[in-house]
Amino acid sequence: MDSPPPPLPSPDPATADPMLWRQHIPALVAAADGIKQASDAWNAVSDSFCDHYSWPIDEKGYADGKVKRDAEAWKYVEVFLAHGPEVLAGVRAAASGADYVEGPVSEDLRRLRGIDTTLERAGQIRHEWDQVMELMDYSLPGSRDIYASQAQEIRNSEGWYYADELAFQGPALARAAGYLANRAGPDRPSQTERAQVAHARSTASNRGTSLASPPAPPASSPTPPRRSR
Repeated sequence: MDSPPPPLPSPDPATADPMLWRQHIPALVAAADGIKQASDAWNAVSDSFCDHYSWPIDEKGYADGKVKRDAEAWKYVEVFLAHGPEVLAGVRAAASGADYVEGPVSEDLRRLRGIDTTLERAGQIRHEWDQVMELMDYSLPGSRDIYASQAQEIRNSEGWYYADELAFQGPALARAAGYLANRAGPDRPSQTERAQVAHARSTASNRGTSLASPPAPPASSPTPPRRSR
């Protein structure tokens, strides 16, 4: 029985600080664009391999085109697996309930409801690929390259579905992350800093201490009544 795939990494609570996860947003933007470009490039030529009923008439050219598309797209799936979980955790920590109902990124946030499954299934494909490579290294020493190409094509083909999903969900994640990170602003204290302040206040309260009130200003002399002319 195959061992279960490792779960997607659980980001540290500090990832709620937008300054920590906003640095990954450009990579996600580029990855989503890369998947779209791979898909558009294939769609632009795929009909040329088919008849007017959409049946392939050049089966080799059609198959080779899909292999190229899938391989290109998988590179960007790897980018989402590397950066997506951390950004997603940050977005969900920063978004309020009202952000899901209305606002500039409400629709984008709703699009993210299935992205956990997309990333998890893509991660499982990568895990199975790693297992295949380990098995080849053990059972086919010196012959790995002969079979690795075929195994890679299978991985990329299975991953295309999730690449296509990320082409839709990925831009939504990047837009929501960019908006929420910018809304927080660089001068806004991070979640960690807010927690430290709250802890300090709680400790002071438990000890029965209170902040000293500033001294009252000295009473001013009463102003003499003015005489009307």
